[in-house]
Amino acid sequence: MISGFRQVVQAEGAGALLTGFGPTAAGYFLQGAFKFGGYEFFKKTFIELVGIEKASENRTAIYLGSAAIAEFFADVALCPLEATRIRLVSQPTFASGLIGGFSKILKEEGVLKGFYSGFGPILLKQVPYTMAKFVVFERAAEAFVKSMGVPKDEILPSTMTGINLASGVIAGTVAAIVSQPADTLLSKINKQKGAVGESLTSRLIGMAGQLGVKGLFLGLGPRIVMVATLTSFQFAIYGDIKRVLGATGGVEIAK
Repeated sequence: MISGFRQVVQAEGAGALLTGFGPTAAGYFLQGAFKFGGYEFFKKTFIELVGIEKASENRTAIYLGSAAIAEFFADVALCPLEATRIRLVSQPTFASGLIGGFSKILKEEGVLKGFYSGFGPILLKQVPYTMAKFVVFERAAEAFVKSMGVPKDEILPSTMTGINLASGVIAGTVAAIVSQPADTLLSKINKQKGAVGESLTSRLIGMAGQLGVKGLFLGLGPRIVMVATLTSFQFAIYGDIKRVLGATGGVEIAK
């Protein structure tokens, strides 16, 4: 991973490491808002629908369903910006930044073809990723809290932040592994235009066959480091915000 950074800096300069930063920041800010907010909304909705007792007994299904639905709507917001980011990274001369790249894709290719040709792959990547991320986090945090031997509301805030960080590392690692093949295919499909009349499914199958298992998981190590780190901080901040807002007990169904 370090050698890769060095090669990029030597070949293209340090600025190349920030290529696509604008759409990345904007896209993932929107996606995060939809994802975390949506997750809490749908989790609360499911709990009210089935009742707290049944929800607690079937909490894994609640976590998975809430995460999947929230991610779908988050991806609707993310996809145009992700397509712009990948185009800027793969074709540095395509445009000078987010607004220029976004406008050029919209003008030349239109909304559906330009921004949502990768919607299927991004769902294949992000929905399993988010489902794994939330369910593993919830279960890991539950296990850590149980190991403390005291009720959750009696655990010190600093300790709870540590639990969220550790659970986030575990969740991020699992989520990165689960979504790596789809992440690889998403990058490929946004970099290459398909043949006339070629369906998305046939493109995905063809690319997967060309890459093979090894190719689909190429770059997994650096991605685990990145995703696990980001996820741990996301959940630590998420937990602290919930605590400050007094929302920690609103939709908790962990035993």
